[in-house]
This record gives sequence, C-alpha cells and structure tokens, in this order.
Amino acid sequence: MILNFNTSFTLKKKFILSIYPILYLFLFISCNQEEKATISPNIIWLVAEDQSPEFLPMYGDLSAKLPHLSNLAKDGVVYTNAYSPVPVCAPARSAIISGLYPTSLGTHNMRTYNAYNKENQPAMGIPSYSPIFQSGIKMFPRYLREKGYYTTNNSKEDYNFKKTEGVWDESSSKAHWKNRKPNQPFFSVFNFGITHESQIWRQTNQPLLVKPEMLTVPPIFPDTPEVRKDLAVNYSNLIRLDSQIGKVIEQLKSEGLYENSIIFFYGDHGGPFPRYKRALYETGIKVPLIVKFEGKKIAGSINDDFISFIDFAPSVLSLANIKPPTIMQGKAQFGSYKSDKESEFIFASSDRFDEQVDRLRSVRFGKFKYIRNFNPEISNAIPVSYREQMPMMKHLNKLWENNELDDNVSAWFKTPKPIEELYYLENDPYELKNLSNEINLQDTLVFLRDRLDRWIIETNDLGEFPEKELIDKWFPKGKPQKLAPLNKIISDNKISLSHPDSGVSIVWKQVKDSIWSVYSKPLDYSESIQAKGVRIGYEDTSLLIFPRE
Repeated sequence: MILNFNTSFTLKKKFILSIYPILYLFLFISCNQEEKATISPNIIWLVAEDQSPEFLPMYGDLSAKLPHLSNLAKDGVVYTNAYSPVPVCAPARSAIISGLYPTSLGTHNMRTYNAYNKENQPAMGIPSYSPIFQSGIKMFPRYLREKGYYTTNNSKEDYNFKKTEGVWDESSSKAHWKNRKPNQPFFSVFNFGITHESQIWRQTNQPLLVKPEMLTVPPIFPDTPEVRKDLAVNYSNLIRLDSQIGKVIEQLKSEGLYENSIIFFYGDHGGPFPRYKRALYETGIKVPLIVKFEGKKIAGSINDDFISFIDFAPSVLSLANIKPPTIMQGKAQFGSYKSDKESEFIFASSDRFDEQVDRLRSVRFGKFKYIRNFNPEISNAIPVSYREQMPMMKHLNKLWENNELDDNVSAWFKTPKPIEELYYLENDPYELKNLSNEINLQDTLVFLRDRLDRWIIETNDLGEFPEKELIDKWFPKGKPQKLAPLNKIISDNKISLSHPDSGVSIVWKQVKDSIWSVYSKPLDYSESIQAKGVRIGYEDTSLLIFPRE
C-alpha cells in the first residue's frame, strides 16, 4: 500500500493510526531478525591426533564401527580434501592457531618451542625457542574473547611457540564450556590423544577391538602379522576415540546445545605409521574433516574443496561474525566473510623432525601432486628415534636390512631420492609411480615447479635458512628481547593503557584473578589491577600494578 500525501490530514491520521500496530509488529520482527543474524554461534572442535581419513567409515573404510563420528557425518559435511601444511603436530598447530604457514612463521621445524622440556635438541645445538613473528600476528581465540566468547582448550597446546596471555579463559584438562557465564557463546577445543603415534606401542597389549586378519593392508606396507597387528591397534584406538567423542556430543545434546552449535572434527595431520606421519605424501598431510553447521545445514553432503589448516582461523572468526585480519594467509571457507574464491592449490613442507633434518616442499593442484626433495641423498625413512619405538618400524627396518621388501615398500627407504616427484592421484592415491620423467606431462611438471617457486617467495619461506642462523637473527643476545614498558594515563578515575609497538597486545586482570583479559577500553582505577604487554617471541613488558586507593 502506498500512502498518498495529497490526502487530507484527517484521512492521513486515520490511515497512520490504522497501520500503527502493523508498523510496530514489523519493527519488532525486524529488530529480532537483526539480532538473530548477529547471534554468535557456539563452536566446538574435536581433534584427533595422528589420523588419516582413509581409516574412517565416512571415507569408505568399514573396518571399525564408529557410531558417534558416523552420526556426526550424517548431520554435517564431510570434506574430502582437507590438509595439514606440515605432517607433524607442533608445526601444524602453529598454522591452525595463527592462520599462517609455519614456513612463514618460523615454526616449520619439529619442534622449536618445547613446553615440556627446557632441553630441545642439545646434540644439534638447538635450544627451546619461540620464533619472533611479524607484527600483528596473534592467536585467533584472542579475537573471539574480545567479541565476548568464552574460550577453552582441553588440553593440548603445543603451538611450536610460547603462547601469550589473553588467549584462553581456560586451558587445562578441566577446561569446559560449562564454566562460562549464562548464555555466553563459547569456543571449546577438545584434544584426544588416544590415536597418537605413541599409542601404537602403548596400547599394543590392550585387547584388540578388530580382527587383524580382516583388515586391508595398504600397498606401502608388507602384508605380515606384525603390520596387521599395528593396524589393528590403530583401529582399536579409533573405536576408543569414538567413545570419548561421544561423551562430548552427548553433553551437548543433554544441554540442548547440539542442534545450533557448529562442530568441527578433524585430525591434526596424517596417520600414526611410517610413511604417514612426517611424510609429504597424501598419507601424511591429508586429514579427516567433518563440520556440522547450525541447524544441520546441508547435512549429509560431501565437499571436495581444498581446505588447509591456515583456513581454520579465518573460518572460525567468520563463523563468529568477526572479520579475519588481513595478515592471515588463509581464507574464510564459511561464515559471514566467506571468500569468493576457492583454493586452487595446497602447499606443504617438511624440515626438521626432532633430531633429523630433511627439507621437502610439495604442491597439489587438481589431481596432480608435485614434491621437491632438497636433500635427495637422505632416505625418506629418516631414523627419528621417537618413531623407532614402534613395532611396525622395527619390523620394516629388519626387512629392509634383509632385502625382503618389495618395490612399493622399499622405495621409501632407498637413496638417492628423486629431486622431483609427480603423481596423478586419481590413479595412484598412494603415490607409488613417479611421473616426473613422462614426456607428455612436462608442461604440468614445469607449471607446478614454477608455482612452488612462487609460493616459496610469496610466503617468505624460511626453510632455506639454517635453523641456527634464524635463531641468531631473532636472538642476537641469546635470549628474547624484553618489550618496552606500557604507557599509562590516569584520568577521571580511569586507566588508559597503550604501547608504542602496534603489534603488542595488552592484557590485564584483577590481582585476585588467575585469568588475563584482553584490554580494549579504559579500566576503572578503583579496581586492584595488573597489566602487561605481550607479543609472540618477546619477553613480556614489566608488570604494571594499580593498587586500590
């Protein structure tokens, strides 16, 4: 209906009075719709350590029944091309928490910052250190806290750098969304170590929950009782994982949170076996990823888009209606700020694994995978002492020494490695036939070679520099530089804080509290407050204390 303003005032008055209830109802609905559109969803991460998608039923392997994960897949979207940029945990987690490549951050080696031991690799002269990041790089849960989220991590961190205060409300084995304020949105991470590489030998004497003789042995392994036993242990651990994940999902359902929460399930890199973990083959970098969206949107679907761990941080921020910082190299795959462009390439890197160094880089494009070996004289089967504890690894080493491995298995041990490898994944999912010398694929080879070179330059890949050289550059005096003091202004009973370095975050807490909050506005001087500046790779500023008057 159109109001005619040439009508008499009386008619207009009657018209306005007649439509007033409708206008009121319209405004009420509009306001509610606007509020609903900006509601921040709860987001939960369920993280399995050391698992490849090929072992899970939603990716076609029915060796183990995983009812909770299978139901999550029915309620969500299964992603078939999700990748870790490094095939080992600490570097991978640095990408997840920052939205940048480990090779750009300086966290590409496993491991740089050792939170578990002050000693790192003393035999190599490598101390425990936290690389200095470019100004503006922050751990993404900090942005969620600024928006009002309650952020929890239960409980593994292992970011390959020293975390800064102000990121988590809780980070411990007891961390849980239940401790938040009423109706406060939350971001909660649950890490499950039962499927970690070490559990292959630590669970070896526990009851097997699958029959070894019923399993399919991947063509990169010999079909022996020893191999089948370790495979069976892994499937049994997946069943245990499913039970643990089920408890979290049941909690969400019992509290009425499941339906409208966003739930991620993923693995932190490829499987726990030799030629999986620490390998740039698909077995090492491809990960399972299931995302259940609010209201089970597009439930039961399959998505083939390329997704890298560097996309996780901007994607979560976008889902929370927060614009991702431009410094992040990843792109938002979902949410309010979803990127208009799909990813064309997946890049991955390999450098130091504990006490062994072997630099490789790879790029996937379409159905092709290109790998460059910078140290062809080094075997892929580098003797990482941690892995050498695995029964399967001991078994493979013995068969290799006795020349009892077939070509598919022995290729992983042989030297020299080819400088370049090219695979057509649709026909060769285990990357056993190197096509780099095929005449009809030279255009593809050159294209991927050049694209990898561009990525190395564009992302400032630090892998070309010896690790000791990087350490000396970051810490010329042998230790982290201490940040300059905070600036403070006290006016009208308010405390205003700032720092000359724009890359520094300011955190504060009341003296009686243990949790640091992110500073975003002047604080009441009447409170007993502590404050400091923090930046990754630097020593915190001196502590400012404001006592009660």
